[in-house]
Amino acid sequence: MPDSRDLRLVWDLPVRICHWLLVLAVAGSWLTHKLGPQAFAWHVWCGYTTLVLIFFRVVWGFVGPRHARFASFLRGPAATLKYSGSLFGLTAMQRHAGHNPLGALMVVLFLVLLGAQGATGLFANDEIMSAGPLYGYVSDETSDALSDWHRELTNVLWVAIGLHVGAVLLYWIVKRQNLVGPMFSGRKPGELLQPGDEIAGSRVWLALVIAGTGAALLYAIVATAPEPSLLLF
Repeated sequence: MPDSRDLRLVWDLPVRICHWLLVLAVAGSWLTHKLGPQAFAWHVWCGYTTLVLIFFRVVWGFVGPRHARFASFLRGPAATLKYSGSLFGLTAMQRHAGHNPLGALMVVLFLVLLGAQGATGLFANDEIMSAGPLYGYVSDETSDALSDWHRELTNVLWVAIGLHVGAVLLYWIVKRQNLVGPMFSGRKPGELLQPGDEIAGSRVWLALVIAGTGAALLYAIVATAPEPSLLLF
């Protein structure tokens, strides 16, 4: 068993906060959708939160600490296939301090899905009385098409969430690796890491600047958008 006293920092604080805030934002988006038109304003705020978090995570993927950077965990098809084989004993078992190659693909998938989900929601409408803040930029037909995409992407997102949760459970039950704990503490047992895998800090100040910039950009875009002209209003 790993020595619980020898825990080393791998996941920086901004990555961990972003991860769990995205969980809450997605759950909140689903709940406010189910509650109907009376919760639409909260649904919009969940969407805003998601977009700012996606903006942050993409930028953080280039300037954040080591294991947060795309360059540290994105791998080509050959490396991904080799790692997949190691899960079934076909190749030597590989350890990764940060995201493994399959986990890296899931990170990219979530960034694309959630980004697209939030972006289409800005232009969508519910064909009753509510519309996204950027509805005024597009025609009714375009808004309807983006609304369809917004709904269809939800189904794809649930499949991705199911795969992600299933993979975490697989690692926990079969591989005896707890992937959830480090996403709270940021730390992993030292014996699972290689020399130099530990990060020195989280660069919280830089994360705040990036998140604040994303929020300011979104505010500027929404605040300057034309008023929606839904005939159903």
